[in-house]
This record gives sequence, C-alpha cells and structure tokens, in this order.
Amino acid sequence: MSEQDIFIAARHITSPEDRDRYLAEACGGDAALKRRVVDLLQAQDDAGSFLQTPAGAAYFPTVTERPLTERPGTIIGQRYKLLEEIAEGGMGTVWLAEQTHPVRRRVAVKLIKPGMDSRQVLSRFEAERQALAVMDHPHIAKVLDGGVTEQGRPYFVMEYVKGVPITQ
Repeated sequence: MSEQDIFIAARHITSPEDRDRYLAEACGGDAALKRRVVDLLQAQDDAGSFLQTPAGAAYFPTVTERPLTERPGTIIGQRYKLLEEIAEGGMGTVWLAEQTHPVRRRVAVKLIKPGMDSRQVLSRFEAERQALAVMDHPHIAKVLDGGVTEQGRPYFVMEYVKGVPITQ
C-alpha cells in the first residue's frame, strides 16, 4: 500500500485508537512511513476547513467593504487586462482577464485584497500560490505567472477554467 493510500484511508478514521491500530498494520513496522503519514494527518487537522471560511476572516473579521482599486480595464503586470471580477474570498479577488502578450488568451488573475498585507496573510497567499504551482492534475488550474502589482500587492495568474465553484 502506498503512503497516499494509507493517508486517504486513515483520514476517515476518527477514533485515535482505531487510527493508530490501522497505521501500525498498514505501515507494517515501517516507522518512517508511519511518521510521514502521521505528519500528513496532523497537517490536515491543522488546516481545518479552509473551503468554508475565508482565509482572512480570522485576521479581519469586521472588514465588510474594500476600497475599489481594480476595475475592468485595469492592467496587472503589464500584460493582464482585467475584464470582470468572478470571485471574492477572504483574502483576495479573482478576475477574468485577458493576457495581451506574448500570447493572447483568457486567464484568471488572483489578487490579494488591499489592506491584507499582514505577514500571516501574505505567507498564506504565497503558500497557496506555491502549492498550486507544483500541482499537476487535470482538475486543477495551472499557475502560469505571478508577481506584485504597482501598489505592491501580490498576484498570481492561472488557467481560466469555466465551471462551478469547488464548494458546489
């Protein structure tokens, strides 16, 4: 059984005793394998339910409005023309944009919101950008580019995939 298979099965076992018994059996005495799986399970537990609560809510629970800094037509990174806002979360907005060069195509641009420049939020944004950049799966949009706006706010550019939100 692979590390991934063991992790997937173990994450559904809620009883600590049952989980420990399962890991001992599934890892077959391989202490290093068991440690890696336990670390993955701990990371999952620490992450919580990130899809249900916007990332910035814990840091900025009373922010209800944001200053309008981007609008259709705004150019980001000298080659991404914002067309329309398509999503908003706790720490950023996602825009449908047109890449103007070196090729013309539709992309999605995720921008961190103004005022969300605490070390914790910036670190989380960068972690999201890096995690997406290394993923290679047909159901996950690929990261194409990234940078910082003229106002100093980080952004990243992804494939634009028309579809329903992951929460649906």
